[in-house]
Amino acid sequence: MRDDASLTVLLRSRPDLITPVPTDLTQLATRAGTRASVVRALERLDRFALQTAEALAVAADPATYDELLALMAGDEGDPAVTGALPHALGTLREQALVWGADDRLRLVRTARELLTPSPQHPSPTGLGPTVQEATAGMSPGRIQEIVTTAGLPSTHDAVSAVSALTALFTDRTRMSALLADVPEESREVLARLVWGPPYGQVTADPAAHLRRLLDRGLLLPTAPGTVVLPREVALHLRSGRAHRATEPLPPPVEPAATHSPQVVDTTAAGQAYTALATVEELLKDWHEGGPAVLRAGGLSVRDLKRTAVALDVAEPVAAFWTELAYAAGLLASDGEADERFAATPAYDEWLEQPAAERWARLAESWLAATRTAGVVGGRDAKDRTLSALGPGLDRSAAPEVRHRVLTLLAGLPQGASPSPESVLARLRWERPLRGPQRDDDLRARLARWTLNEAELLGVTGRGALSAHGRALLGAPGAGPGGKPTGGRGRSTGPSATGPTATTGPTTPTGPTATAARAASAASAASAVTTHGAATAASTPPGAASTGPGDKLPVHHEHPRPAGPPEPLSAAEQAVASAAAARLLAPLLPEPLDHVLLQADLTAVAPGPLRRPLADTLGVLADVESKGGATVYRFTPGSVRRALDAGRSASDLHAFLAEHSRTPVPQPLAYLIDDVARRHGHLRVGAASAYVRCDDDSVLNEILADKRAAGLRLRRLAPTVLAAQADPAGLLEGLRAMGFAPAAESAEGDVLITRADAHRTPPRAAPEPVPDGPPTPDATLLAAAVRAIRAGDLASTTPRKPSGAAPAMTGGELPRTTSAETLATMQAAVLTGESLWIGYVNAEGSASQRVIAPVRVEGGFVTAYDHTADEVRTYPLHRITGVAELADDQV
Repeated sequence: MRDDASLTVLLRSRPDLITPVPTDLTQLATRAGTRASVVRALERLDRFALQTAEALAVAADPATYDELLALMAGDEGDPAVTGALPHALGTLREQALVWGADDRLRLVRTARELLTPSPQHPSPTGLGPTVQEATAGMSPGRIQEIVTTAGLPSTHDAVSAVSALTALFTDRTRMSALLADVPEESREVLARLVWGPPYGQVTADPAAHLRRLLDRGLLLPTAPGTVVLPREVALHLRSGRAHRATEPLPPPVEPAATHSPQVVDTTAAGQAYTALATVEELLKDWHEGGPAVLRAGGLSVRDLKRTAVALDVAEPVAAFWTELAYAAGLLASDGEADERFAATPAYDEWLEQPAAERWARLAESWLAATRTAGVVGGRDAKDRTLSALGPGLDRSAAPEVRHRVLTLLAGLPQGASPSPESVLARLRWERPLRGPQRDDDLRARLARWTLNEAELLGVTGRGALSAHGRALLGAPGAGPGGKPTGGRGRSTGPSATGPTATTGPTTPTGPTATAARAASAASAASAVTTHGAATAASTPPGAASTGPGDKLPVHHEHPRPAGPPEPLSAAEQAVASAAAARLLAPLLPEPLDHVLLQADLTAVAPGPLRRPLADTLGVLADVESKGGATVYRFTPGSVRRALDAGRSASDLHAFLAEHSRTPVPQPLAYLIDDVARRHGHLRVGAASAYVRCDDDSVLNEILADKRAAGLRLRRLAPTVLAAQADPAGLLEGLRAMGFAPAAESAEGDVLITRADAHRTPPRAAPEPVPDGPPTPDATLLAAAVRAIRAGDLASTTPRKPSGAAPAMTGGELPRTTSAETLATMQAAVLTGESLWIGYVNAEGSASQRVIAPVRVEGGFVTAYDHTADEVRTYPLHRITGVAELADDQV
């Protein structure tokens, strides 16, 4: 039976087994053998561990370790496979997919059913059925004919004939002689089937070269017109290998270029600053209420295009920024009748934080988000278009892939950027069952999107992981200038079966690399004693009988390399994000408190501006161009906008004089004075609307202008005109005619117009959609193991029979009368003995428990519950029965 340590490893690697926590080992073993759980466990195997399981599925049941090694390494042997196989087999045992000692290895039944080849579900090995399976429906006479033609003596029954034919096909010497007697044309047919698929089509009257194969059993009929290459024949032709290409070592992540760490950090910091500016610009553009929410949810294609134009980026990039702001909780729908997207109150709090902390929040949200902007524009299962900020964008594997890709980058030397192809090859090796082997599978697309998005966000610079990017992962790295910094001490090495391949600029490739890896694997193999001896040394007493009687397979420990780092907990991620912000802060430009005014009515901001200056300048001028320096242009409309916001001409002159490093140009001063002189000369109010002016000649000019016809004005008094348009439309019409009207209130005061900041009610960031149950922490694992052990004790502890009643089995609840229950409880309080009880809780759920009664009073028993490992109180009427423990268990 597994000890607590190996049980903890199992539950950590297969967290679905403790959702919810099983009551005992029997329930855990049953759950571990279900199809859904086994499929999930197989999906998390790397390629070599999966190839090992596939080889066991085509081996004899049970198989010895030597037979498995022969299937994996072939007749020639492979030092790399020899060195890596113990760890792969240990992984399968660790995850309860393989059980039995090394002389009787078995796959769990569900895994064998999933991996055994069949016509409907071919095996990745390309092997077909065995001779015994292929001849199951064949007549005994035909089997005897095949045996005789193959040069074997006839037998008295079909079973012995099939055994003799199997022995012939598995004998290398006799099989070579049999094949040597087959013409070349026939051997070519076998060569086409040897690596799969093993099935072929023949006519009713096959050609002579096919007939020779059929007569000797080298091809066996499975259905009319269909033949199959028996597994034993294929293995001989393959030199004993189950797979064409066995991959014991992960492909190395090859550096494509190497840059100075300072260049990488500076580039990443510049992109991080651009990311912050882009998110701010996006939400500023939606300041007064963003685009409408589609009826089905999300952003329309037209609004996404408008956003892309406003941000001066491509539409996929615009979708990424909107999704990032949404994942960080800065953007949401307002939930009103005419639902629109707008910034949340958290956005205002975010703006007040230092730039480095704002970036850390964006990066942390991106790392954990399951919403994937890359699928925007695609189609869902119902052929509906996937919209930005809409439903259907969650991809549960996204956080894992992002973390893994960045971890692979962290394993490279400082400043090294990998080739995307080597990253994709590594991911396909680590999770071969996650998608078909093609370039456009989801996992590969997620990896490509991760590399692109990390560059956009400033986690990487020039393709290499930055110092603050390493800190964000909690990995050991280097600070600015290449100075080393500490990590959290977890392994950041790649997940490999067998010796870990070293990656770096000097990694050898080609035959040299192959030889180096083989030598490394051989040295690893020589470091382990002979496999049988090593197993015997690590196998506890009684492990040789491991089999159906055990509730779970026993885990045999083998030397293994360090695995990939686990994702950070919430507390660890907060610490890592703070460290990343500290490293990034010195690299970001300091906000400026000045601009450079020019004579062509423009202002140049040579860097980021402080927020009050940027906000005021954004009202007073229009942004003309962006980049390393931002150019603002002053126009009559922009100056009027500032006057509408309540600023006076003197305020504007003072503001520019205070914040300009150059003298205020005369053309700009004249522009401000001219617009201010005319501003508010006309007053517009609500009648439905009216125009008021002390100078009736101005009103006469308006009435005589043909452009005013659409406003439908008429004179009410010498200084008042009435209009049938609303005040806003009247203001726009008069401004289009070249006037500078001002809105006024019912009391005749000028209305100050400022852009209203539209905010949603408080909204939480979207929760990631997990890819199955989360990995349990140490506290939960310890509690789960303790509960399973206690439940197992309660269900398996022998009980004394009560009177003439027979002894009860572990699966039955005890049944006693209320009087017997009370008397037994009171006696146990006096003697201090433990009892076995059946208990039904308020929800009607029955369970078995081992308790030590302390006190019985008022219809309740207070006892130490060994199952829960705590003192509890139970109503006596909910106890179905009680039994004493056997003498040898007291």
